[in-house]
Amino acid sequence: MIILYSVETFRDYKYLGTRVRVDGTVGEYKWMTYGEAGTARAALGSGLIYHGIPKGSSIGLYFINRPEWVITDHACSAYSYISVPLYDTLGPDAVKYIVNHAAVQAIFCVPQTLNGLLSFLSEIPTVRLIVVVGGIDEQIPSLPSTTGVKVLTYSKLLSQGHSSIQPFCPPKPDDVATICYTSGTTGTPKGAVLTHGNLIANVAGATCGTEFYPSDVYISYLPLAHIYERVNQVMTAYFGVAVGFYQGDNLKLMDDMAALRPTVFCSVPRLYNRIYAGIMNAVKTSGGLRERLFNAAYNAKKQAMLNGKNPSPMWDRLVFNKIREKLGGRVRFMTSGASPLSPDVMEFLKICFGGRVSEGYGMTETSCVISAMDEGDNLTGHVGSPNPACEIKLVDVPEMNYTSEDQPYPRGEICVRGPIIFKGYLKDEVQTREVIDEDGWLHTGDIGLWLPGGRLKIIDRKKNIFKLAQGEYIAPEKIENVYAKCQFVAQCFIYGDSLNSSLVAIVSVDPDALKAWAASEGIKWAVGRKLHTDLCFRDCQTAVCRFRTTVQRSKSKIRCSC
Repeated sequence: MIILYSVETFRDYKYLGTRVRVDGTVGEYKWMTYGEAGTARAALGSGLIYHGIPKGSSIGLYFINRPEWVITDHACSAYSYISVPLYDTLGPDAVKYIVNHAAVQAIFCVPQTLNGLLSFLSEIPTVRLIVVVGGIDEQIPSLPSTTGVKVLTYSKLLSQGHSSIQPFCPPKPDDVATICYTSGTTGTPKGAVLTHGNLIANVAGATCGTEFYPSDVYISYLPLAHIYERVNQVMTAYFGVAVGFYQGDNLKLMDDMAALRPTVFCSVPRLYNRIYAGIMNAVKTSGGLRERLFNAAYNAKKQAMLNGKNPSPMWDRLVFNKIREKLGGRVRFMTSGASPLSPDVMEFLKICFGGRVSEGYGMTETSCVISAMDEGDNLTGHVGSPNPACEIKLVDVPEMNYTSEDQPYPRGEICVRGPIIFKGYLKDEVQTREVIDEDGWLHTGDIGLWLPGGRLKIIDRKKNIFKLAQGEYIAPEKIENVYAKCQFVAQCFIYGDSLNSSLVAIVSVDPDALKAWAASEGIKWAVGRKLHTDLCFRDCQTAVCRFRTTVQRSKSKIRCSC
C-alpha cells in the first residue's frame, strides 16, 4: 500500500491542507501531516468494521475534493473496501442508479447532499450506513430502526474507530480498488472496474521520467470522481507531496493558488484557454510600451527555446515573473489532459510560466495515462510517447481510409495493452467485449498517427462521425475546434443527424471578451442581445469558411442557433 509507505517515510511532512476561516474570512492553509492522515485512515476503516460493513463492500463518496475524501479512499485501500465516487452534479437518478448497480453499503456525504439521499433512501436498499462529513452530531436526523440505516457524523465514526482499532486487511494487486462510472451522457452510466495493480502500474509508468519531492505542493481542484485526479493523488502520496485543496468554488481558484503557491499544477485545456485569453487580452488593451515589451520578451524567449538555448533571465524579471504570480509564482511543472490543448496555448504556457509543460492522453479504462510528452520535447501538437507501463499499436480502419501503409505516417485506431487496462465494465460483459479483444487489446475509438521519435498524435474519432441527409460524413469535433479558436467562444457543441442536411451549433459566448469588443467598438452593453446576435452571425460565417477550407466540406452549412 502506497499510503503505508508514505506514512512511514514522510510521517512529519505536510500532506493535506485546507484554508481556515476566521470570522468569515478565508485565511491561510492549515495542514495535516502524513502521520496524522495515517492515524485517521486506520480509525476510519476500523469504524466501518465496527458498524459491520464487510470486507469487499462498495463505499460511496458523495462530495467534492477535501481531505476527508482522500482519507476515506486510503481507508478503503487499507481494509479492502471498494471506493465508488458519486458525481455531485449528476442528480438523484444517476446517484440512485450507481448506488444500486455497485451495491454500495456505506455513503460518505456532506450536509448539503444528506437530505437528497434521505429523500430516496427506500430506493437504495443496499445502503446500511451514511456518514456526514462536516456534520454536527446534534443536527444529524435519527431514522426509524425499520429503515436499517444508521446516520452519523464523520467525527463520530472516527471516534468509534479510535476506540477499537482493527488490523489492516490489505488487498492484493488484482483486487478491485475502485469503480469509476462514466457521466452517463450517452446512456446509462458504465462502471469501469479498476484494480490496485492498475493504478500503481499507471503511476509507476507515468512518472518514470519525472521526479517529484516532499518540497512540492499540489493544488487539488479537478474532480476526484474522475480518474485524472485520482491517479494524481496516488502520485502525490508516493512522493510525499503536500496537497492543498481549493475552497470548492472554481471562481475562487486563483485566490487559492495565490495562498497555496503550488509547484505542481494539473489542469484541463478549458482553464488554460481562459488563462491564455485573459492575459493576451490584458496585453492588447495595455497598448503602447507594455504591449511592445511583452511581444519582444515573448519572441526572444520563443526563439531561444526553439534553438535549444536558455533564454535571458532578464525577460522573466521584466515581464514573465508578474504573469507567473497569477498561479502563485512557483509552478515548475504543469500538465494538461482530458481534451486536446492548442499548440498556441502550449507554447504560451512554456514561455510565460517557465518550467516543464506536458500534455498527456488517457482514459478511465486505462487507469489514466496512455501517453505523455517527454521532458525537453519542444514539438507541440502531439500527446507524447507511450506510458512505459503499456503497449500501443495502431489498427487499420479501412472504412475511414486510415491504414498502417499511409504516408508520410502510419495511421489507425489507437489500441492499448498492459497492466494499466481495466478489468471491464461492472455487470456488463457485452460492452466489455466490445472494447477489449481476445488478445487483451483495448480499442480506444481514437484515431492516431505515429510522428518521428515515437510521438503519438490524435487526429480523429472512430465512432463520433455521422452522415447528414445528403450522405455527407461529418466529424463534429473538427468543427468545434474551429469555433473554439474564436476569442468570443467559451464553449461549442455541434449536433446533426441523418434526417437533416444542416448542422446546429450551440455556442456559449465569453461575456468578458464580448464586453471588451463592444467597448472597443463604442457599443453600449445595454444592447447586448443585438450585439450577441450580430457578432455570432458574423463569427459563424467566418468559422464556416475556415472549416470548409480546412476539411474540404464544401456542401456543409452550419446554422447559428442564436
